[in-house]
Amino acid sequence: MKLRLLAAAALLLIGGAAGPAAADTPAGQPVQPRAASVEVPAGVSAGVAVFDRRTGTFTEQFNSSAGFRSASVVKLLLALDYLWNRGPDYTVPSADRAWLEPMLRSSNDDAANNYWSDNGGTAIITRMVSRLGLKDTAPPPTGYEGYWGYTALSARDTVTIYRYLLDSAPGPMRDFVMGNLRQSTRCASDRFDQHFGVAGAFEKPWAVKQGWAGSSYEKGTCGPPRAATATGTASPAPAAPAGVDLTRPALHSTGTVGAGDRSIVAVFTLHPVGTSYGKAYTDIGRLTRSLNVPGAARAAGWWYGTWSDHVNVRPNPDTDTSPITQLPAGVEVLVSCQARGEEVRVPPYTNEWWAYLPQYNGWISNIYINSPDNKMPDVKDC
Repeated sequence: MKLRLLAAAALLLIGGAAGPAAADTPAGQPVQPRAASVEVPAGVSAGVAVFDRRTGTFTEQFNSSAGFRSASVVKLLLALDYLWNRGPDYTVPSADRAWLEPMLRSSNDDAANNYWSDNGGTAIITRMVSRLGLKDTAPPPTGYEGYWGYTALSARDTVTIYRYLLDSAPGPMRDFVMGNLRQSTRCASDRFDQHFGVAGAFEKPWAVKQGWAGSSYEKGTCGPPRAATATGTASPAPAAPAGVDLTRPALHSTGTVGAGDRSIVAVFTLHPVGTSYGKAYTDIGRLTRSLNVPGAARAAGWWYGTWSDHVNVRPNPDTDTSPITQLPAGVEVLVSCQARGEEVRVPPYTNEWWAYLPQYNGWISNIYINSPDNKMPDVKDC
């Protein structure tokens, strides 16, 4: 028997267990290819650009010139600035790989902090704007020069950055940056699950650089549960100056999708103050799944909402094995099939069915799925 009251509360939290389209899509709908139509969830502000490199055209543009605080997406510019004058072979010494690779793959903030402070801070952005001909990018506002994540960046400028990397950059530079983005880790250095947006909507091949910032986001819990640790440098939420919004929680997903990096995708989002990470994660996922992305392979399965804080994902449909990771609270997940396993009890309710989450290569009890029955009615058996 399902935890109906708690599931109902969770439905309110994430706006229903919608499929890849709008929030009123029935729960558990299979993924379908989408026509060109950006679907922005209620309350979300977005800037979007999708560029098809095969045809040389944009398939999506929505507020594509709007400036957003970049959060960790600016780490692309930090890496390019480092590599710019390292020709002709662009060799990266092992000592520098030790910080560059975690910065690109796992969004390590300490690496960005050190590079920013040692190489001119805002001058890095000024150099890269000139080199790449960026139109909407600007250094952090006056009084916030120390915060690299407050750099203003737009969706169309992000496309320009990736186009430079893929079409103009020297081969070793391109291979280093894109090679690391292809190895994006699910768990970021600050323990946030960073495989939202592009990484969640599409099957590989993809390469991603994500960004997130918000005082309402709970501490990251990605990876096996462990004792509390420091979580890197979190940007404060000061009174924002005029211009780029520094107050609302941000969640951004950028990268390439498809064979030969066919499509470049840039999705920037701001969410209402107080939005949880799981809610923002769900909303950017729905938006990204609505996009027309040539060459993309859609992730197969049924999208369902979850409830409870940090549900354990396990390697088998039982509680005997240690968790692989924990879900962001209340996040929407892709389910490919379900199977009977260990009976889970959350008094007065019980459930013996488990959902397989292909993107995590693991299982969660159906008791945490927003579905009216113990067994999801539309999901196949494993």
